[in-house]
Amino acid sequence: MSHSFKQDCSRAPTSLRVQKINSPTLQVAVTVHIDDREIEVPVGTTILEAARQVGIHIPTLCFHEDLCVAGVCRICVVEVEGHRNLEAACAYPITAPITVRTHTRKVRMARRHILDLMLSEHYGECYACFRNNNCELQALAQEYGVDFFRFGHPEKPRYEIDRSSHSVIRDMDKCILCRRCVRTCIDLQEVGVLEVDKRSNQSKIITFGDKPLGDVICINCGQCINRCPTGALRANDPTDEVWAAIDDPSKHVVIQTAPSPRAGIGECFGLEPGVPLTFEMNTALKECGFDKVFDTNFAADLTIIEEGTELLLRLHKALVEQDAAPALPQFTSCSPGWVKYLEHFYPEYIPNLSSAKSPQQMFGSVIKTYYAQLNDIDPQDIVTVALMPCSAKKFECNRPEMCDSGFKDIDYGLTTRELAQMISEAGIDLPAMPKSDFDDPFGTATGSGVIFGATGGVMEAALRSVIELVCGIKVEDLFEHADIIPVRGFEGIRFMELPIKKTGPVPELLAGLVDDWTWLEGATLKVAVAHGTANAKKVMDDIKAGGRCSECHFIEFMACPGGCLGGGGQPIPTSPAIREARAKAIYAEDAAYEIRKSHENPAITKIYGEFLTDGPGGLLSHKLLHTQYTPRGKYIV
Repeated sequence: MSHSFKQDCSRAPTSLRVQKINSPTLQVAVTVHIDDREIEVPVGTTILEAARQVGIHIPTLCFHEDLCVAGVCRICVVEVEGHRNLEAACAYPITAPITVRTHTRKVRMARRHILDLMLSEHYGECYACFRNNNCELQALAQEYGVDFFRFGHPEKPRYEIDRSSHSVIRDMDKCILCRRCVRTCIDLQEVGVLEVDKRSNQSKIITFGDKPLGDVICINCGQCINRCPTGALRANDPTDEVWAAIDDPSKHVVIQTAPSPRAGIGECFGLEPGVPLTFEMNTALKECGFDKVFDTNFAADLTIIEEGTELLLRLHKALVEQDAAPALPQFTSCSPGWVKYLEHFYPEYIPNLSSAKSPQQMFGSVIKTYYAQLNDIDPQDIVTVALMPCSAKKFECNRPEMCDSGFKDIDYGLTTRELAQMISEAGIDLPAMPKSDFDDPFGTATGSGVIFGATGGVMEAALRSVIELVCGIKVEDLFEHADIIPVRGFEGIRFMELPIKKTGPVPELLAGLVDDWTWLEGATLKVAVAHGTANAKKVMDDIKAGGRCSECHFIEFMACPGGCLGGGGQPIPTSPAIREARAKAIYAEDAAYEIRKSHENPAITKIYGEFLTDGPGGLLSHKLLHTQYTPRGKYIV
């Protein structure tokens, strides 16, 4: 069974939200005339929403589909018959019949003056901006024929660029005070790092205490970047260093690619959202000069085995040995933004985190040990690059503890946008590339690894393996085509219960872990899924209050809305419809895999047979693949 909590805007400051008047139980209709087009809409619908329903374009800057209404930029002003002043279309709820004009001379001149005022404060050369040709302010300036700076233009920067964060760079000279970043941080993610300081022409977006971003409780999720309309926020880009490594003949440069970028990178090349370019990208990366191209899905399968083993050991300790040490519910640990959120806001629950590293970090550790040994390469000559949908992965690979191989596990993290730029710089038309496979020995992956990119995917992958390894039955016997639908979807929080009616023998992969599974017979495995840290907060508060979430055994958390496919390094723009299209691509790719369960991946069987010979959760596995170097079954509390 599943259940969801709906995200709302109740915590947003009054100035950052508009209360909807329409009620789901009382849909009173009202007639509106917009530019001589008649439409009937429910009471409470905004003018902007009504206009979009009849195909009328009204420009916006502060408005974003993911955020509560602000109405601060005023670029969406329209004339409402009988009103003396222009109204902001995004923030005007329709409560009675009205007549609206969206492109009168008065409206056009007002929008042009607003743009001119914004440009008078906007310093920077467009050609040198990462948002060039994908900037909403630039697009509006072109749309409204801005051909000179009517109110002047800054000749030099006023602010120092903040480069203190591994993940996010802030350039406040490009800020237009739309407050999208503030609303994203406060409402969407409930972190609250950013705020508006002072008023009127003295207004400025600052961090808490006006400190550098690297010194505050930013979780590095990058959601502010995805919603910023200009180049005021961008990811910390290491592409120059990656190119330097590729050009160095003494370096062996390998790249791993996660599933979400492969489902989104086509958008950077003019394709519609949801067109995967997995195998075209393999060819492009080889042409860029990477020595090997590996599939992060291999490490995702490895994560499922290690994280699942840890969960089973925690349950055995709690249920059979009556040991209170293992903290339950166990939390997933593959989202670095979520991990940092927990560390900042709920540090007392750190023991609940799985000790398993993320797939990115596991892969880096394996490459600089197992892969180096197989190919007789000095690990110090290997440069590991990770293509991820996530700006927080840049922070994760720079965490000081991520060096259990004796070297930095992952040297550089690239976002989807950054790799697209590298491919373009190499003169490659990605959609036109021929397809090629991933390189061995990590070229074999499963559908379970692919679905890590969508919210609920880690949980679904784990359940596919747990059902078969513990219950001794095929997951298809319970869920058609092995699609565990109850954990899929974009509801903020989802629950599922799985009764364990019978168990099978302990499989060879987990031999020595426990004698049998009979102690689980009659139990009901309770799991939950949450995406976006605003929803994570609801789960954590519910656990603290002893609510339903506290009864769960395993909970998947993703810091970003929609999971990794909505990560802070994905193509801009983002919206619910775009994230849904990317999810469809991910699930379609999962369905096309011949092997769809992590424990059936032959590359996983091989690495345990040849290298991690003491098995999942063993000493070597804990040393290389976990953040706590502890013997099997022991936990740090």
